[in-house]
Order: sequence, then structure tokens, then C-alpha cells
Amino acid sequence: MTQALLPPSVKPNWLGGHMRPFMKDRIGFLTKLSKLGDITTFKIGKQTAFFINHPDLIRDVLVTNHYKFEKGRALKQAKKLLGEGLLTNEGKDHLRQRRMIQPVFHRQRIAGYANSMIEFGEKMADEWKDGAEIDMSQEMMRLTLQIVGKTLFSANVSDEADEVGKAMTTLVELFDYLLMPFAGLLEKLPLPHSRRFRKAKTSLDAIIYEFINQRRKSGEDKGDLLSMLLMAQDEDDGGQMTDEQIRDECLTLFLAGHETTANALTWTWYLLSQNPEAEAKFYEEIDKVLGNRQILPEDYQKLKFTEAVLAESMRLFPPAWGVGRLAMQEHELGGYKIPEKSLVLMSMFVLQHDERFWDDAESFRPERFLSENAIKEAGNKFIYFPFGAGVRRCIGEQFAWMEGVLLLAALGRKWKFKLNQNQKIVPQPMITLRSKYGMKMQLEKR
Repeated sequence: MTQALLPPSVKPNWLGGHMRPFMKDRIGFLTKLSKLGDITTFKIGKQTAFFINHPDLIRDVLVTNHYKFEKGRALKQAKKLLGEGLLTNEGKDHLRQRRMIQPVFHRQRIAGYANSMIEFGEKMADEWKDGAEIDMSQEMMRLTLQIVGKTLFSANVSDEADEVGKAMTTLVELFDYLLMPFAGLLEKLPLPHSRRFRKAKTSLDAIIYEFINQRRKSGEDKGDLLSMLLMAQDEDDGGQMTDEQIRDECLTLFLAGHETTANALTWTWYLLSQNPEAEAKFYEEIDKVLGNRQILPEDYQKLKFTEAVLAESMRLFPPAWGVGRLAMQEHELGGYKIPEKSLVLMSMFVLQHDERFWDDAESFRPERFLSENAIKEAGNKFIYFPFGAGVRRCIGEQFAWMEGVLLLAALGRKWKFKLNQNQKIVPQPMITLRSKYGMKMQLEKR
């Protein structure tokens, strides 16, 4: 029987409902709500939102009744940057695009990318100087950007890495601005935020369109995503994708393919630096598997503790920290009525820190993922979903696992990292979960 009352909530502000506390500290606000029950409610301006924090409820929305929901407002707003790419598209168009792109992420093809991942990881390890201080977040962004450029577009973006990195950072930082009420109106005004957003978007567009133009001129099939998109034909009318459609997919994977992995690696190096016992086991495995030789693609399967380290890092600091869905019809959830047009929010961060589902939830314990199918089992229970779930689960998940493990080994083979004692650690939940003040670390040659 559906209850007439709304789920519990915290006291709203008289102006804007819960907008201000939510925008000020998203994770803190949602964690506070989670203490009130598995389903709670709050207001973002005029928008009614429901926060769900139980695996059964999350499965209901993302899998069982996914057809009743669309992407939330954040990703609808992301269309201003990403167009109609895989991340932002809906319904039949999304499924069609996913089918077209899926072959580039087949297991055999991903294995072929391993050499590029190792090559760039070894190159970065050779560039570093003993005793130097680096900003690990910037270095990991630069590294994963080069890899995604090479593996998905067969392009060397080393020369443009700084420009692309700055543009990506600008867009991520301005994402809050896109979520503000009246953002559509504000974008049309000659405000500093609007100008910075347009400049960053123009910069990225120029680089992506240059990739497309060069490939169209050469007509070469390099077997990468770009070649596949250029050759793809619509099953119904035989039509091909326009340059604009290809641009949308390329930019989506450009952003998703480096931003999230870079953040996962940054948080992993931080956690290892703060947990000497786990750090010692990590280096012990690398030395045992590799000895004094360079890493090989087949080593990926042998680095089980390294994989567990990455899994535990993504539990504590999931790169995609939350996900939203908009109800397209009324739906009953956890005994409450979710009206049409309501926003439903879920947070990987909050659920993956929940003591009900994780022993010693706040501690970094990679061992919890060491049994044969621990990662898969946690996913099946819906208590662990750093890559999302259901029909919109991240298409590049296997690519990310391989990249993360191989890069940790390639860099860890030669270096240890010590956190700068003055480094402030503040997770910043925007599109992804970045470290607000970077991650300054000192290099120590092994």
C-alpha cells in the first residue's frame, strides 16, 4: 500500500529548498540524508528529488524498471558539451549507438591496447626525477589522455595534452555552473563563466574535428574507434554518421576515457601512501611478477593484489560518485510514490561507505577483493557499482580495469610516492570525484 506521506528529509532553507547545502557539500548532504532511511527526499529549487541508499532500490531503478527513467538533469545539461553522444543519449538511439561502438571494447581488442598503455606508462616513469615533487592528479590526467588518444583515435596527443587538459579541467570546474537554475539564460550573457565554457568547448572541438578531417582524407582503416565510426552504417537506411555525430561520440569517450581513470589512479596512489602495509604488499607483488623486467600485457592476469588495490580505491573514492535518473512516469519505490518528473539520486560513494554492507567501511583493505569473484559478487549484490549498472553500465569498464592495473604496475615498478605533508585532502564531487587541491607527492626511486 503506497504511503501518503513523503519520505523523511532534513529541514529546508526558506529560499531554494535544499539547493544551497546540497551544492556546498553534495556527499556530506547525501550522507546526512542516508542516516534518515533508505529513501529520503529533498528539494533543489522547484525540483523534487528522492535519494535512495539501498542495493535493492538501486537495482529497481537501474535494472528492473530502467525503462521508466531517463538520465538526470546533470547529463541533460552535459549535452551542451557532449551533444548526442553515448553518455547523454536516450532510448533506441542510445541502444543503436552502443551496438555500433561495442566492438571497439571487445575483450580481444582491449588486449591489443595493452601495449600502448604500457608504452606510455614506462615513458612517464622514465621522465620523472628522483626527489622531485609532482602533482599526481595532473600527471595521471596527462598520462591517461595520451593513452585514450592513441588507443581510440590512433593519434599522438602529447603535443596537445596541456591544451586538452586545461580545457577539460575548465569544463569540469564549470559543470556546477551548468546545473544552476536559469543556467540556460546565463549562458547567453557575456559573463566570464560563459566565455570560459565556450572557449574550452571550441578548443576541444578543433582538436576532435582535426582528427576526423585527417582520417577522412587518408581513408585509412586503423581499426580504432574513429575508423569504426567513420565506416558505420545505419542498419535501417544504410546512412552514415555525420561529422557532428562522430564528434559527439569521440568527445564523450575522450572525456570519459581519461578523466575517470586519472582520478582513480590519483586516489589509489594517495591511499597506498597512507597505508604502509598495503603499500608493501603492492610492491611485493610487482617485484614477484615482474622482477627487473618491463611489464608485459599478459602480466595483467597475474597482478591480483594490484587489481584488488584499484577495486578498493574505487570503493572509497569512486570516480563516478553519483548517478541521477528522471522518472518519466509515476513509480512506486520502497513503499513511496515517486511522481513523474521527479529526480532519483543514487551515490556510489555513500553506499560504498555504508557500514551495513561493508565491514570496517572507512578502512583501506584491498584484501576484501582478493577472492576469485569478490568484485563480481559485490556488483551482483548491488553494493559496489563504480561503473554504474544496467543498460547504461560503462561501456569502457574492461578497458579501465586493464589500464588501471597496468599503469599502477608500470609506475610502481620504478617509483614510490610520498604525500606532501602540507597537502590538503578534500574530495570534490563534480562530474567526477577529483581531489580539490590536487595531489602533491614526492618521487622516491625504487
